[in-house]
Amino acid sequence: MILCRELSLSFGDRAVLDRSSLRIPERGVTALSGPSGCGKTTLLRVLAGLERPQNGSVEGISPQKTALLFQEDRLLPWRTAGQHLTDVLPKERWGEVPALLALVELEGEEGTWPAALSGGMGRRLALARCLALDAKLYLLDEPFAGVDLPRALRILERLRALPVPILLVSHEPAVLAAADTVIELDGPPLACI
Repeated sequence: MILCRELSLSFGDRAVLDRSSLRIPERGVTALSGPSGCGKTTLLRVLAGLERPQNGSVEGISPQKTALLFQEDRLLPWRTAGQHLTDVLPKERWGEVPALLALVELEGEEGTWPAALSGGMGRRLALARCLALDAKLYLLDEPFAGVDLPRALRILERLRALPVPILLVSHEPAVLAAADTVIELDGPPLACI
């Protein structure tokens, strides 16, 4: 079990997390749902070690064991789809590139440049690159933005089969319904409802 205990984080006078506590199951897909600006992304950034809370603790996972999919794809225009994956995989795992692309339904796109990908395809490539990292917790911020719903649900089903927990942020009701656990949030400051 991953436990966020009494996390507090403010930016200037604005409290984003105020003694926020949360439990994340050790397996399956947990979805965070809540209004824009309530602190979901900030919570992911704390779990990834990109933000340090002023108070509280995270137990059961180290930031070094997480992988974060940012809201932006952050694709390098001079690297092909396959190279985006080999850039993060150790050489002995380069053979996994086709399987990672298949997981996000980008089969046969190894040699495609980001400029030739649609918005949804770019998002799926960014997701594949995140999943290529050897993490014990995947933090996915809006992983299906721009991805058609039937495809998103197929990919989500594959993610549910992974042997590690996944914490994702979504506003899409069908994605939330397909998650193993949904945590409804409000804020700021972030609060479970």
